[in-house]
Amino acid sequence: MTVIPPLKPHQLYRSCDPDQFTFQTTSELADLTEIIGQKRALEAIRFGSGIRQEGYNLFVLGPPGMGKHSLVRQFLESKASTESKPYDWCYLHNFSQPHKPKMLKLPSGKGEELRLHMEQLVDYLRTAIPAQFESEDYRNQLNAIHQEFNEQQEREIGELGVEAQKKEIILLRTPEGFALAPSRNHEVIPPEQYDKLPQIEKDRIETAIAELQTNLERILSHLPMRRRERNERIKQLNRDTMLSTVAHMFNELRSIYNDLPDVLEYFDAVQQDMVIHVDDFRKPDESINISGMTIVTHQTFNNYQINVLTSNAQTQGAPIVFEDNPTYSNLIGRVEYLSQFGALVTNFTLIKAGALHRANGGYLLLDARKILMQPFAWEGLKRALQARKIHIESLGQVYSLINTVSLEPEPIPLDVKVILFGDRIYYYLLQEYDPEFSELFKVAADFEETIEWNAGNHLLYAQLIATLIRKEGLLPFDCHAVARVIEYSGRLAGDSEKLSMHMRNIADLLVEADFWAREAHHNIVLASDIQQAIDARVRRQDRVRDRLYEAIQRNILMIDTQGSVIGQVNGLSVIELGGFAFAQPTRITATTRFGKGDMINIEREVKLSGAIHSKGVLILSAFLAARYAKNQPLALSASLVFEQSYGMIEGDSASLAELCALLSHLADAPIDQSLAITGSVNQFGQVQAIGAVNEKIEGFFDICAARKLTGNQGVLIPASNVQHLMLRKNVVDAVAAGAFHIYTVENVDQAIMLLTGKQPGEMDQDGKYPEDSINFEISKRLTELARLNQSFAQTSGKSL
Repeated sequence: MTVIPPLKPHQLYRSCDPDQFTFQTTSELADLTEIIGQKRALEAIRFGSGIRQEGYNLFVLGPPGMGKHSLVRQFLESKASTESKPYDWCYLHNFSQPHKPKMLKLPSGKGEELRLHMEQLVDYLRTAIPAQFESEDYRNQLNAIHQEFNEQQEREIGELGVEAQKKEIILLRTPEGFALAPSRNHEVIPPEQYDKLPQIEKDRIETAIAELQTNLERILSHLPMRRRERNERIKQLNRDTMLSTVAHMFNELRSIYNDLPDVLEYFDAVQQDMVIHVDDFRKPDESINISGMTIVTHQTFNNYQINVLTSNAQTQGAPIVFEDNPTYSNLIGRVEYLSQFGALVTNFTLIKAGALHRANGGYLLLDARKILMQPFAWEGLKRALQARKIHIESLGQVYSLINTVSLEPEPIPLDVKVILFGDRIYYYLLQEYDPEFSELFKVAADFEETIEWNAGNHLLYAQLIATLIRKEGLLPFDCHAVARVIEYSGRLAGDSEKLSMHMRNIADLLVEADFWAREAHHNIVLASDIQQAIDARVRRQDRVRDRLYEAIQRNILMIDTQGSVIGQVNGLSVIELGGFAFAQPTRITATTRFGKGDMINIEREVKLSGAIHSKGVLILSAFLAARYAKNQPLALSASLVFEQSYGMIEGDSASLAELCALLSHLADAPIDQSLAITGSVNQFGQVQAIGAVNEKIEGFFDICAARKLTGNQGVLIPASNVQHLMLRKNVVDAVAAGAFHIYTVENVDQAIMLLTGKQPGEMDQDGKYPEDSINFEISKRLTELARLNQSFAQTSGKSL
């Protein structure tokens, strides 16, 4: 097998040439008006926002920080501005069923106009009506009614008095009422004289008084009925007076809203109720002061208010609403209560709109995680979307948590496009476990995390940077600084052929670079300011890494960077804390012995091995058996362990290192400890790509550099990971100087050759490997173990 050369410096980092740009600073660039790198997502958003059939709401997928909200809102603002304004929605008092307020749909802007007209009407009537009832004309009509009643009463009483006089009886008026008494010469006969009258005279007088008393009672029995008639006439007078006052006002309003039948119907109901409650306009509101708090007890005028839930007079086109706190009541709306005399009371003016009301006729943007965390909010949203109505319900009433007077507002028709934002995990979990989700959110807009690295995208990226700079009010960036940001974007993407679309990270870098530029009194941001911002960001987060590497330098954690050891290799794992990833070099050791084919993963035995790591170890066993024990038993027991590892091990990126440690122990071939290795392996010995390759290389480099580079140290990586390399400058410089090396391997044979310095050897037509090769030694050792197993079987009657 030929010698494998290390990678050249130009293969370790892809630079962005600033000379490709025609601008000197970002101030020369126009704002970016298009959405770059999200063609698939943009097509989904355009489709989902355009189709109006039921259930075609959107779920925007992607990790946080991608700029999903900004991009979607930018698209929607352009689209919504050309759409018609939605209706205004109001609630009105229901005069027949006060606990069921009526909803009213009005053209955009008419809701607030109607509310002001009704306020002006009530304010006018509260002054005009008392004045009308104090007018001379009203008083004359009122006096005429009273006079007519009094005259009729006096006439009947007078006629009774005349009749009494004819019978020598006097009709007396007393404080207690009327009385009849005998008379002589029009004067009441005193009791002592009455006693002296003859019995015949007394009988005549008593008979006359009894007849007159009967007539008097008949007259008096008609008085309540006449009083009711008088009161009805007074009420009718009041109603007529009220009607004459309000009729012309309502006629004016009817002329304004003559094209809105529902409003005209409402005016009729209000006018009728005002006429009935005319007395409420004639007396002032009553109030009670309790502990310094004034409580108005006369609330009739609330019935004539207009509760405008949503008004779109000031909006341009369809509304776009983002609800940051999607609780049940913030979404669906709520009915508020007032405390009066220890009781909770409410009315239709205390109905408050939710996000669905404000977004009705437009677009509602929600964060999936937040709405799923709120009790009842997700179910409430689905119920509204399925019914296409917003039904305001108090959760306290629904679940019998409170027992008080509540309202049942008439549901409002719902026409809204809901757009959920969330990680992909939420989308797939909802698809799997919520059967209603796929019926309501039929469109998925999946955002790309990277775009292609090419000159065209470089210019668009530069425009994007210029747009962010102007948005944040930062200093202009020169072309070299822009090129450095693009290179940093490639590092974020973990791919030399891609650029990251994680806009939050890029925006943060621009802000931090602006700070360092101002600290250095620069008028523009330079590439050095970008690098300082990157270094400062790492410095703020690398305390744990420094402590870990310090433990390695002090040999508390044992990692060799020189010498050779059998069955021991330097593996590379990655730790990510708070968004900062760094490598943790780990000593991996393997031992082999006579056995029955067991591959003992010590991490798994103590429950510190994840499923993927355990899978990788099982693949090693399959590889050994397939390559070296096709025609004989694999009489081998082996143990693998991550030394000084006290946490969970997951992933298969160490499987190549584990296999090399096994092969080293079997072949009795020492491994060069100045090399570290990463990569996964399959059953055929082929090396597969792994993640975080840059961090792994840099981690081992930092350990070696701290111990002084010898020129022999380096890292082995899968060949398929070369395209992902975007290494730090000091690593590239060390490679250029020959002080550090990075090798690529395609299979386990190449890896073991680099680690041991021995040829692996290829199998000939007879199935044998050349002597002095690694594979020959391994095959030889496994054959010895198989013979040992056979001898055990012969002596004991059974194999191990």
